[in-house]
Amino acid sequence: MDSLQPILAAYRKLLAEVDAWFAGCLAAAPPGAIACRTGCSACCRGLFDITLLDACLLKDAFDRLSPVLRQPVLERAGARLEELRRRWPHFAAPFLLNGLPDAEWTEMPEEDETPCPLLGADDRCLVYAARPLICRLHGLPHLDLSGESFSDACCTRNYIDADPLADPALRWPFRALFEREIGLFHDFTRELTGRVWPELDTFIPTALLIDFTASDWKHLLLSDPRRSR
Repeated sequence: MDSLQPILAAYRKLLAEVDAWFAGCLAAAPPGAIACRTGCSACCRGLFDITLLDACLLKDAFDRLSPVLRQPVLERAGARLEELRRRWPHFAAPFLLNGLPDAEWTEMPEEDETPCPLLGADDRCLVYAARPLICRLHGLPHLDLSGESFSDACCTRNYIDADPLADPALRWPFRALFEREIGLFHDFTRELTGRVWPELDTFIPTALLIDFTASDWKHLLLSDPRRSR
């Protein structure tokens, strides 16, 4: 795993830049326009996919928590895994979704209100500094400086009486951000598996159950051609 550290460090830098953008949006927005902030867990529900790169950072931070904090999280993650195995009986470590039909994991039920297993007793994320990119971006539209929209979605708690798409303060070089993310993901998969993968995903609960150091990634991945996308 030592060879992955420069890639992980570069990705942490990218995530910090996203946090700075979000903080700038909060500072520039009219009072009360953006409800998203540390401590709000309204969107921390259900199952959504994250990249294996995000999963690696998440698992590293999780493993650094005390056993007292980890144990109840692992129990909740294990319960989610059992639910998934009732749906996909052969879903096994390292819990990659890409061997499954797209429609079965890219469109998870929106009515699922199960809290993220990483929420603590105070409803705050136990590994907030290592949360995935999607958690950092959720809540505001993704408008490039050029005007290109990568997502028009906005949390219903934000900009209740205004149009966020009309706020120039939200614009940011998103195209460059996503290009850098893709490049780092490719570097990560090449170093981990010996080849570049366009997509390797898992869920947050199953990310916490992946053993990155013990898995024979080259053998596990290349032995299952369904995972080559």
